[in-house]
Amino acid sequence: MENEPIMPTNKSGGKQQPKNNNDRKPRKWFNFYYLLFALLALSFFYPWGGDKGVQKDLSYTKFSAYIEQGMVSELVVYDDNKAKAHIRPESYAVVFGGREEGEKAKGYLTAFVPSVDSFTEFVQKVNDKRREEGKPQIDVAYEKSKDIWYMLLINIVPWILIFVFFFFISRGIGSMGNGGIFGVGKAKAVIFDKDKKDKVTFKDVAGLAGAKQEVEEIVSFLKNPQKYTELGGKIPKGALLVGPPGTGKTLLAKAVAGEADVPFFSMSGSDFVEMFVGVGASRVRDLFRQAKEKAPAIIFIDEIDAVGRARGKNIMTGGNDERESTLNQLLTEMDGFGTNSGVIILAATNRADVLDSALLRAGRFDRQIHVELPDLQERKEIFQVHLRPLKTDDSLDINFLARQTPGFSGADIANVCNEAALIAARKDRKLVGKQDFMDAVDRIIGGLERTNKIMTDDEKRSIAFHEAGHATISWLLRWANPLVKVTIVPRGMALGAAWYLPEERQLTNKEHILDELCSLLGGRAAEQLFLSQTSTGALNDLERATKQAYAMVAYYGMSDRLKDISFYDSTGRYDYGFTKPYSDNTAEIIDEEAAAIIAEQMKRAKQILEEHAEGHHKLAEMLIEREVITSEDVENVLGPRPWKSRGDELLEEEKQKNTASEDTDNNKNTQENEKTDI
Repeated sequence: MENEPIMPTNKSGGKQQPKNNNDRKPRKWFNFYYLLFALLALSFFYPWGGDKGVQKDLSYTKFSAYIEQGMVSELVVYDDNKAKAHIRPESYAVVFGGREEGEKAKGYLTAFVPSVDSFTEFVQKVNDKRREEGKPQIDVAYEKSKDIWYMLLINIVPWILIFVFFFFISRGIGSMGNGGIFGVGKAKAVIFDKDKKDKVTFKDVAGLAGAKQEVEEIVSFLKNPQKYTELGGKIPKGALLVGPPGTGKTLLAKAVAGEADVPFFSMSGSDFVEMFVGVGASRVRDLFRQAKEKAPAIIFIDEIDAVGRARGKNIMTGGNDERESTLNQLLTEMDGFGTNSGVIILAATNRADVLDSALLRAGRFDRQIHVELPDLQERKEIFQVHLRPLKTDDSLDINFLARQTPGFSGADIANVCNEAALIAARKDRKLVGKQDFMDAVDRIIGGLERTNKIMTDDEKRSIAFHEAGHATISWLLRWANPLVKVTIVPRGMALGAAWYLPEERQLTNKEHILDELCSLLGGRAAEQLFLSQTSTGALNDLERATKQAYAMVAYYGMSDRLKDISFYDSTGRYDYGFTKPYSDNTAEIIDEEAAAIIAEQMKRAKQILEEHAEGHHKLAEMLIEREVITSEDVENVLGPRPWKSRGDELLEEEKQKNTASEDTDNNKNTQENEKTDI
């Protein structure tokens, strides 16, 4: 089990057992629960809340005689015909036969009376006589009888509640750490079991060739350190995995745990955060103490940005003091005055820009391993991994799936495969086919189809003209993303959607961005040009176009009036406070330049649509009739694109390689057959 503590092993590999009973820790003879049970037992025998003193039961005759003789100071009459008389201190010796004085002379008599009414009349006569004689009156009180259940309720139940309260409190505090309330500062690290059968290895990690090579070296350092230290080098102290969500950072750490034959401690950054002050720093110390005891070892901290965020410069830190003290302790343990030999720290985050600079320096995290989104070939490898457990159709083309999922992470591809299997099962199919994967991609990108959405004919026509404008311009512009499919069936929050196949570029030129802007504005341009209207359907297009235009001016330096100037802060820690890093005049120039770029591309989009109005109208009518059109339909209407996309070029190169390898295999087989014939 993962939480099982590591015990010393003998030569045969089994766990050592204690040699004798003396090796075991002695059991504690005292427990807090023993005291609670003792108090509970005393409650049965001690008259909690009752009258203290000597009690004597009498007949009604003797009881009434003592009342007439004036030996009673007060009476209590109960509704069950039972009366209780408190004896005067001076009459204590006569009634009970003892000689007690002062506070010690306490006692009371009990007896059953014939009836409450008759006894009341009797006491009234006695009080009248004592009034005539000038003696003090006898006080009479009437109360309800107290049965045994009432006594149990007021005497025993409170102790039971106290016991239950302490029991659950002790269990709750014990869950904070292995040592109860004193173990709240213990690290809750999960120790990886190297004998686990379903452990993850590097074979289970598809793609990520560069990142995998980096972490493989870390495992090699631990398995054969002399190979690297013989030349005077030092083993790296830490490696930080950085990348977008879902790219496989935690999966790489699991593979390291599966491959390394050393103790592996895994914790999340939020595990150091607790409601008690000082617990985070204490858990950091305890984690590194455990790792040093079992060195060489690996510590993995997932989502380290929870505790590694940059420390604020403002003295009014408030609630950040606890997080900063935890970070300070982490910095000290990773590379402080003390030694930390034999322990390698792995960490993962998708927000490296917010981490403290002291945490990123060499000596703490010597390596930053960037885990990026997979490219075309890596997506193909990832699909091969996730398609293993699926029953797929023989005609399924993995190359096609890899091309249809640009920008997808490894987690997204796993979700596509799972959704495709669910869709095929929902349709009672025996195998998962190409259409199931396409439906899965559509659902993940655009959302679930809302077939019950009611639209008027005018709305449907407006959406069709809008989407046809996108399709026309993206098909005719060289650097716009090639079209895959257009639909006017509502999906998620969108009334219509268009799927494109973006090219995977390492660099983006100004021409690329302008063509994409023109394609984004094609829907609004078609509405204004052919329908003479402006609707809210272009909200998402305008939002993306505006952000891209402002990025061209303020970040990329692609405007005419602000050339080669960028106000982008890659560190994420802007030191200007509440002020902008440029003047108000520059802000006006940025606004004017962004508006000019959008106006120019809107004019360009209208010109393209006017030149190809006939093709646009045909696509719009096809959408109204069929609701979905593909790139083949657009090619039949507008003709083939004169430019090949990067994906098409890669696909052709791969086909040529496959054809060349098949020709080589055929030549080898022919030569072998000729040799056999000879």
